[in-house]
Amino acid sequence: MTNLTDLLPAGAGGKQVSFTASGAVSSGKPVILNTAGTVTQVAGDSASQSVGSPAVYETATTQYSSCAYDANTGKIVIAYRDDTNSNGTAVVGTVSGTSISFGTPVTFTSNTVSAVSAVYDTNAQKILIVYKDGPTGHGKGIVGTVSGTSISFGSIATFASDTTSSIAAAYDENAQKTVIVFEDEGNLDYLTAVVATVSGTSVSFGSEVVAHSASVSFISIAYDSTAQKVVVAYRNHDNSYYGTAKVGTVSGTSTSWGSPVVFESAFIEYSAIAYDSNANKSVIACRDEGNSSYGTAIVGTVSGTSISFGTAVVFETAMTNWITMSYDVNAKKVAIGYSDVGNSSQGTVIAGQVSGTSITFGTAEVFETGSTTEIGSTYDSGQQKVVLAYRDGGNSSYGTGVVFQASYDNTNLTATNFIGIADESISDTASGNITIKGGIASNGLSSLTPGSVYYVQRDGTFSTTAADPSVTAGKALSATSINLDYSS
Repeated sequence: MTNLTDLLPAGAGGKQVSFTASGAVSSGKPVILNTAGTVTQVAGDSASQSVGSPAVYETATTQYSSCAYDANTGKIVIAYRDDTNSNGTAVVGTVSGTSISFGTPVTFTSNTVSAVSAVYDTNAQKILIVYKDGPTGHGKGIVGTVSGTSISFGSIATFASDTTSSIAAAYDENAQKTVIVFEDEGNLDYLTAVVATVSGTSVSFGSEVVAHSASVSFISIAYDSTAQKVVVAYRNHDNSYYGTAKVGTVSGTSTSWGSPVVFESAFIEYSAIAYDSNANKSVIACRDEGNSSYGTAIVGTVSGTSISFGTAVVFETAMTNWITMSYDVNAKKVAIGYSDVGNSSQGTVIAGQVSGTSITFGTAEVFETGSTTEIGSTYDSGQQKVVLAYRDGGNSSYGTGVVFQASYDNTNLTATNFIGIADESISDTASGNITIKGGIASNGLSSLTPGSVYYVQRDGTFSTTAADPSVTAGKALSATSINLDYSS
C-alpha cells in the first residue's frame, strides 16, 4: 500500500498529488486510497429493517409457492398451484421500494401440480418451472418468458418418468445449466438429480443420477459460485431422519456427488439453503425436532466435493414451519422466512449475518399477522429487496406477496483509508489531482461554516458531527475551503 508520507514533497508545499481514479470521482468529494494505489470516492448508504404491505396475487387458495427473479426484465415470477382448479399457475410481480404489484395470473398447465420450483436461467434469460404432474406423478418442466407484467410458456417436457416429490432446482452459473433434485418415489424415494438445458422456449434433460441411495424428503438446493458446485440439503430417512447435505458437480448434462455429511444430528423438517456470496458460505435453515422444533441455522463451507459445518444457531425459540431462505446481496445477510407456531403461526422473517463459520441474527419481523403457510422467497437484485410469497390463512388462504427490506449500513470508508479531497472531477481510470494533508481544498465545496471542524461521513458528505468511524477532514477556512492540515 502507498505510504502517505511518501506522497508529500519536501517542505511545507505539499498540497496536491495526481492519482488514477477507480470509479468516477466528483470535485470536492472525499476520497479513499485503495491498496492498488488508486483512489475511490467515499460512498455508502443505509436502510432500516422493514416490511411493506402485503399484496394479493391470487384470489384463491394457493399451494407450493416458489419464487424466482428474472434479471433480464427486473421482475419477480411466482409459480404455484391455484386450488380453484389445481392448475399450475404463474404470475409476474413488480417491486417498487417496499411495495409489490402483480399482473394477471397465467396457467402453465391445466393439470394438477405439486412440489413446484421456479428458477431463473441467466444464460437463456428465461424462467424454468419444474413440478410434479398430478395425473401421472412424473417430474415435468416448462420454460417461461416474461414480457411486461405477463409471462408466456413453451411446451412441457418430462424430466422423470417415475413419481416424484420434494422437487428443488438451482441454476449453475459455471455450467450454464439448471440442476433439479427430487425424491424419486419410483426408486425407493432416493435423492435423484437431473440436469436441465434451456434453449429458446424449450427445455431438455440429461439422464437421471442417484445422488444418494437413501430415502429422503424436505430437499433444497443452492449454487456455490466460489466452489462452482451445487449444495443439496435434505432429511435422510435412512439415518434417523438427520439433516444431511451433499455437494454436486455438473459435467455436461450429468452430475457427480460427494459423500453425505450430517449437518444436524436430529430429526429435521423444512430445510432451506442459500449461498452467501460475501462470506463464501452456504447457510442451511431447518426445524430441529431434537431441540423443541426450534428454527435453527448452520453455516457450511464447501471444499472440493465435501462440505463441513460450524455450530448450529437457533433463530427462533418456538416451533417453526414452512421455512424459506434467500440471500440479500446488498445487505450481505440471509433472510429466513417462516411460520412462527409460537406466535399463532404468523408469517415472520429474520435476517442473519455470517461471520466465519457462525451466524448471528437480528430481530424477527412479522410480515403477515394471519396464519401463514406455503412460503417461498427470492431476492430482487434490481430493487435490492427480498420478496416472500405465501398462503394467507387470515385472508381466505389467498396467494399473497410482501417485500422485506433487511437493514444495512454500507460504506467504503474506514478509520485509516481517507486520503483527501478531489480538486477536480475525475473519470473512471483517468488521473486527476487530490488535495491531501498539508493542503487546502477549495474546489467543489460550499455552505461550510468557517472555523468549524468537519468530519467525513459514511455516505461521502461532510458534517461537523463525527460518524463511525470518526474521520477528520479538516477545519473550514471559509464557506468553500477546508484546511486539511488541521488535526483535532
